[in-house]
Amino acid sequence: MSGSARLNTSVAHNARVWNYWIGGKDNYEVDQRVGEHVAGMFPLIREIARADRWFLGQAVRFLAEERGVRQFLDIGTGLPTADNTHEIAQRVAPESRIVYVDNDPIVLAHARTLLTGTAEGVTDYIDADVHDPAGILERAAGTLDFTRPVAVMMLGILNFVLDFEAARDIVREVMADVPSGSFLVLTHPTHDSAVGGEGQIPAMKFWNENATPPITARGGEEIAAFFEGLDLLEPGLVSCSRWRGEADSLAVVPQYGAVAVKP
Repeated sequence: MSGSARLNTSVAHNARVWNYWIGGKDNYEVDQRVGEHVAGMFPLIREIARADRWFLGQAVRFLAEERGVRQFLDIGTGLPTADNTHEIAQRVAPESRIVYVDNDPIVLAHARTLLTGTAEGVTDYIDADVHDPAGILERAAGTLDFTRPVAVMMLGILNFVLDFEAARDIVREVMADVPSGSFLVLTHPTHDSAVGGEGQIPAMKFWNENATPPITARGGEEIAAFFEGLDLLEPGLVSCSRWRGEADSLAVVPQYGAVAVKP
């Protein structure tokens, strides 16, 4: 289905509402209306959006600077904003190669923004769905060298795969195809009360009745299961605003984040 055929501006869409929450301008009135209602029900949602973005920057810089990663597969890119994965990675190492994956038509329309990387590196874009990991891997292999370590980025994407086993299988399939020394970088909303997640439940119910795609939160144990067979790096699975140094301007949020390496 083409991007224009999939574009529906009468229903709020996650990529555009998320863009609204972080102060972007690539959204419509319906996205703003639903975004405001969700924020009214669950005020922490704006903090979650900002913390998730902060975590992305922390993780990419850490992997590029301290672990020497030069390849990134960013699944569930979302709308471009300041300091996208390729900008952070190529600032550290201009030769870095990045493949973005998303299937939202608004994101597709902005792909040209993502495709402006350094002359030394490569920045590519794949229109694909997270439910098709085999297709993602096959097309990404045209840009990435899967004999060398790859950082697989799955920030706020598995929460749109409602079936837990299906979500776990997606992670397993992707990580099985990358070599030892590769990394999984993941964030996921939680309903755990220890980090204030109980408020997500009614807000997500409203979202699922009024926007697309449907979303789910998971407990910490389920989210930790996505890292089975991988070695979690310190500090483990934590609120993403508290990963390797606290973001002083951000609250503890019910969005877990972690980075793990494939042994």
